[in-house]
Amino acid sequence: MVQENLNRLRALMSEKQVDAYMVPTSDYHESEYVGGYFKTRAWMTGFTGSAGTLIVSQQEAGLWTDGRYFIQAETQLKGSGITLYRMGNEGVPTVFEFLENTVPEGGCLGFDGRVVNAALGKGLEDAMKKKGARIAWEEDLCGQIWTDRPALSAEKAYLLKEEYTGCSMADKLAGLRMAMKEKGADIHLNTCLDDIAWLFNMRGNDIPYNPVVLSYAAVTMTEAVLFVQDGVLGEDIARELEKNCVTVRPYEAVYDYVKQIPETCRVLLDKSRTNYAICSGISSAVKILDEKSPVMLAKAVKNPVEVDNERNAHKKDGVAVTKFIYWLKQNIGKTEITEISASDYLEELRRQQENFVELSFDTIAAYKDNAAMCHYSATPESSRTLKPEGFLLVDSGGQYLEGTTDITRTIALGALTKEEIRSFTLVLKGMIRLAKAKFLYGCRGLNLDYLARGPLWEHGMDYNHGTGHGVGYMLNVHEAPNGFRWKVVPERDDSCILEEGMITSNEPGYYEAGQYGIRTENLIVCKKAEKNEYGQFMEFETLTLAPIDRDAIDVSLLDEEELEWLNDYHRRVYEELSPCLDAAEAAWLKEATEKL
Repeated sequence: MVQENLNRLRALMSEKQVDAYMVPTSDYHESEYVGGYFKTRAWMTGFTGSAGTLIVSQQEAGLWTDGRYFIQAETQLKGSGITLYRMGNEGVPTVFEFLENTVPEGGCLGFDGRVVNAALGKGLEDAMKKKGARIAWEEDLCGQIWTDRPALSAEKAYLLKEEYTGCSMADKLAGLRMAMKEKGADIHLNTCLDDIAWLFNMRGNDIPYNPVVLSYAAVTMTEAVLFVQDGVLGEDIARELEKNCVTVRPYEAVYDYVKQIPETCRVLLDKSRTNYAICSGISSAVKILDEKSPVMLAKAVKNPVEVDNERNAHKKDGVAVTKFIYWLKQNIGKTEITEISASDYLEELRRQQENFVELSFDTIAAYKDNAAMCHYSATPESSRTLKPEGFLLVDSGGQYLEGTTDITRTIALGALTKEEIRSFTLVLKGMIRLAKAKFLYGCRGLNLDYLARGPLWEHGMDYNHGTGHGVGYMLNVHEAPNGFRWKVVPERDDSCILEEGMITSNEPGYYEAGQYGIRTENLIVCKKAEKNEYGQFMEFETLTLAPIDRDAIDVSLLDEEELEWLNDYHRRVYEELSPCLDAAEAAWLKEATEKL
């Protein structure tokens, strides 16, 4: 299938006189995860990871992806004729370097301008100009050969009530307009689906696991325009939009709208998140303020109502996860359990919780060496049967009306090696050190990442992913601009100052290829501590509630403060969750959280 797709694309490229064609992993909104209609790169390559860029020329094809997916991509690309380029590795050319060497003088680079952001598109345009080449962005060549392409999603949207959002649409629009005024902007154009969902207090189902609505938004000082597909908005949202002077227009009308923006206007937009086709439609005389949307930061700082709701969401989620761990421990080796059946049972437990909406991402249930692929996803072909030995890593989460959860637990199913126990404990040490951090306001995730990696680095060990990402409120499980990372990765956009109310994951890990994978993850919310002559101190509150497997801990590797934190955490887990469990589960949890 992959070879056939490549051959058909190359034939069309030849007809259109395109020398190289780029296929990113994106939709029209620069979303991290995309709906079926937009899974072009996966359809072209067979690689199903959530990040990657395909470049096809007449002679060769290459896929660029990051460290999360090296092992998965190597497996899925086998026999495809597509070369894997491991981004960031020494000697590996970047996409730009590859294109500069591949597109001939006077040649042509093609891509669909709707799925490439304006900043990247301009960079490609400039790179091609240097060698007298052109870009062709007006056509979706892959779409022309994808005959059984899924339809564009147009699910019904719904209003998220103020008891959950803690802030009205009117107040959010007023806050945005205040920020626009400070920046001297007449219009704010926003194409990010989670920004738009947050701003208008609406949620939808157009992307699996991300409760967003395919839409664009334009906000002026007196009115706003929401571009959505016909039939998507319910009556409650329509009434609320009308009350707030928001006009509804067809989804595709945004391209005509931008062409009609008066030349005297100053438009605030983020070129790294707005597609090339939209920006190309704006008159060159219009002043563009290329900045991050004020909505991004406002959305990341959860208000007190949202934080309180999140505590409730994590309690319910903790009940589901604790019941799951209990079930595993009781049944392993007695009945057949596979990675897929375990994942399905955990989802069933979550669905039993009040106000559960959907999963927040595709559950990762990875046994033994499968867990060494940190974003592994079980398929009927790869799903392993669990045995009473080794580790099962489960990374999962839920969307509740009260918020979004994301938790990873690595569970000992039986006998472990000394190496596995040591690695587990070093990862746990890092997670605890970050959880109990206290720091002056103004710190970023970059300042704190070493707390999580330190125990591993001291032993010459590491993990090839960030330590933490921002988490939305009943929105995307990955949310900018907060995070924990030891170096700046511009495209991640996760290096902001940590503000009170920001929720971030705390998830160090360790992966031994071909053997096992370990990750322990809790969500933490940033809050103010004391203020004194040195300034405002900040700290974290751990939101996630579920036991950490004592069977995998070498207590001798934990210092007194780390041990105290773990015992206090487990006491809290038992106190908050045990009333929600049956007698057998509560008895097991008491033992699983006993003081070490």
